[in-house]
Amino acid sequence: MNELTQKAAFKRLLQTAVCKNAHLMHCNLCIDISIMETYLEGDLTLEQIITNRRAKCEDAKDFIPANDTGEVYCPREFDGWSCVNWTAAGQVAHFPCPYFILGFDPKRFGQRTCLMDGSWFRHPDSNKTWSNYTTCVDLEDLELRKQVNLIYKTGYSISLAALIISLFIFFYFKSLSCTRIQIHKNLFLSLTINNCLWLIWYEAVVDNLPVLMTNGLGCQALHLLVQYFLVATYFWMFCEGLYLHTLLVVTFLTESRVMPLLYFIGWGVPAILVVIYAALRSSLREERFHCWIHESLYSWTLSGPVCISMLANLVFLINIVRLLLTKLHTGQPVSPKASTRKAVRATFILIPLLGLQYILMPFRPQQGAAWEPAYQIISAVVTSYQGLCVASLFCFFNGEVLAAIKKKWPQCHLNKQKPWPYSCSGITTLSFSRASFVQEMATADSRQHRHVNSNAFDSSVGVNNVEL
Repeated sequence: MNELTQKAAFKRLLQTAVCKNAHLMHCNLCIDISIMETYLEGDLTLEQIITNRRAKCEDAKDFIPANDTGEVYCPREFDGWSCVNWTAAGQVAHFPCPYFILGFDPKRFGQRTCLMDGSWFRHPDSNKTWSNYTTCVDLEDLELRKQVNLIYKTGYSISLAALIISLFIFFYFKSLSCTRIQIHKNLFLSLTINNCLWLIWYEAVVDNLPVLMTNGLGCQALHLLVQYFLVATYFWMFCEGLYLHTLLVVTFLTESRVMPLLYFIGWGVPAILVVIYAALRSSLREERFHCWIHESLYSWTLSGPVCISMLANLVFLINIVRLLLTKLHTGQPVSPKASTRKAVRATFILIPLLGLQYILMPFRPQQGAAWEPAYQIISAVVTSYQGLCVASLFCFFNGEVLAAIKKKWPQCHLNKQKPWPYSCSGITTLSFSRASFVQEMATADSRQHRHVNSNAFDSSVGVNNVEL
């Protein structure tokens, strides 16, 4: 296989090959795109492996097979990846698939046909000698990767548009400037940049073989940026859970002191983790190839803290629902069925905000399992459309946002209900029903803690006032 054909085929594989979970990492924080593993022979890079293979093949050309019968042979030849041995005319040469090419199964065999005149088969399009590596690839698996890759790109693009619109709304309306909205702004900003960087990563690195082979500082820096904003997104989801939980369990909360701490957790801690990750990974030569695209031994420096933050959010959610049910049972009479329904609503609304849908992602099936394709597609949808989900729930359908828009442009008649009467010191409130569940909670709360900052708590549990 000539060099141009080799590169074209390699690029096609790179463009369609996607890891079983393209993106993220979730609790094992792997870059969920599989492009190419950095396989080594000793301390050799991929380029050095190919160079050595070529040299060994050239050296062995002088060893011509014994030919007592006058049989015609095709010569030993290096095709760019493999050394094809002497082959009798009219026969098909078989050789192991290269183990260093992603998507190739090294247990399979490539093929090359020796024609009757003792020359190797030439591809009709290029008129160059050609090795058939299509047998090295699981075509059904390759088609699945293409579909999953398309889902990711589409989902990230749609989420990116929704997040940009949400950020514009948050920054445009000055009335939306409470602590809760400030946390939303930072989470949305992190998600926006993360989605944008993933799209750039796919186009500029994943689909670009020369960039991968050159392994320049630019693509390595892009890898670190992707990791930073990925981890920052998880930590801002943790900040969402931490703030809401604190509102519910702390009687008096000085909110002016909260944001500096959350800024450090959301932006500072990920920076520290990525610096540690970069220092460790750059210390080993075998970890520095191909734009750092393969999974590293040091991914635990990022995945460990991310897993801890997700487990903490799970604890926060359980306690929030417990407190909510307690309030419902001690307040105005509410049927068990109604209270359960409201608790379930709150849970489903908070799951995408806290990123708890990712808890199930590490439990992916083994390759070849019957339900692996379904897992891949569901994972791609859940991951790439998270931005659209949180933008819709906490901006587009948010009571405070709709009230601000109605006040600014009354002629639009976006919401015929009365403007939202409560402060936004608690969790962003979603309101589609006329019955005010917040008022119910205020009544229940006043019976027990009249001296407590009830407005903050009322807004916090107001998330249940949603008709899903």
